[in-house]
Amino acid sequence: MDLNALANSTGEWLRASGPESDIVMSSRIRLARNLAEFPFISRATDQDRNEIERQLRERILQIQSSGQLQYINVSELEGIDRQFLVERQLISREHAESHGARGVAIDGREQISLMINEEDHLRIQCMHSGLDLAAAWEQINQIDDLIEERVTYAFHPRLGYLTACPTNVGTGVRVSVMLHLPALVITKQIEKVFRSLQKISLAVRGLYGEGSQAMGDFYQISNQITLGRTELDLVQQVGDVVPVLIDYERRAREFLVREKHETLHDQVSRAYGILRTAQTISSEETMHLLSRVRMGVNLGLIPDLAIPDLNELFIHTQPAHLQKLRGVELDTEDRNIERARYLRSHLNKPDGHGAEHN
Repeated sequence: MDLNALANSTGEWLRASGPESDIVMSSRIRLARNLAEFPFISRATDQDRNEIERQLRERILQIQSSGQLQYINVSELEGIDRQFLVERQLISREHAESHGARGVAIDGREQISLMINEEDHLRIQCMHSGLDLAAAWEQINQIDDLIEERVTYAFHPRLGYLTACPTNVGTGVRVSVMLHLPALVITKQIEKVFRSLQKISLAVRGLYGEGSQAMGDFYQISNQITLGRTELDLVQQVGDVVPVLIDYERRAREFLVREKHETLHDQVSRAYGILRTAQTISSEETMHLLSRVRMGVNLGLIPDLAIPDLNELFIHTQPAHLQKLRGVELDTEDRNIERARYLRSHLNKPDGHGAEHN
């Protein structure tokens, strides 16, 4: 797979084509699986890792119904390419920073990602635009069945699927929805919402999953329990909660429009103005300002921008993407200058208004 070409495209989950995509960026389901005849990765020898990688790579590439999967040998990639795949959400940070034989199979739409030798031998991931957990589950369940026809998973008749981390034992499923919740942040209701989610065993994480900080008011909501319930129960639990969160966010936005319209419009306009004129800007500030602009577009305060364009800016201004688009490695200072230049070129037409559409 040509990663330089991939950098110029936009994955399916960023196209804002799914249900509720003004607030729900993506729906993702991940399954953790291990081969019965090998030890977990934490106890595997280099020879074990090589053999696990070989067997799974061959079996995965035999699958035809999942579309044209392309395989990337992650262990041979440069650091910037591994970081690029992390930003793209096609591999995890742990997978990027690990060692030894490992790889990832990806479909052309970037909906499917199969990581080999992450924390578990195999991590299967399906990601869709908007709130679309049912389609993501149908797709990942089919892929899981096809792989299980070709390998023997580590499975206990009472416990279920055995995984390297005890928190994944049972179904091995993690159901996640990435939400954009700027109005709940502005109205200071976000912590109250998170406390309520924790009481029903749902976890809140940042943009890049476990251990990452929330940036740009994006939050991942996912199940914590994997044992003692079916996969469909867990998909339904997350699916039932997300519409409630969407309703909270919409009510908070309506409050801001009704009661704080001037302040809201000023925040959105300032953010848009800085993004269009800055000469140097960090990744963190960019995410924060793009978040405000994204909300402003959804509320009709900025009429000449489209959500897919903003989603593209979110991903293209990340450090590794920026360097791959430019074609050179840049230090932090030069990345901040290049990021500002990139934003100006995409948010200013010759007449001074709106985004350039690719």
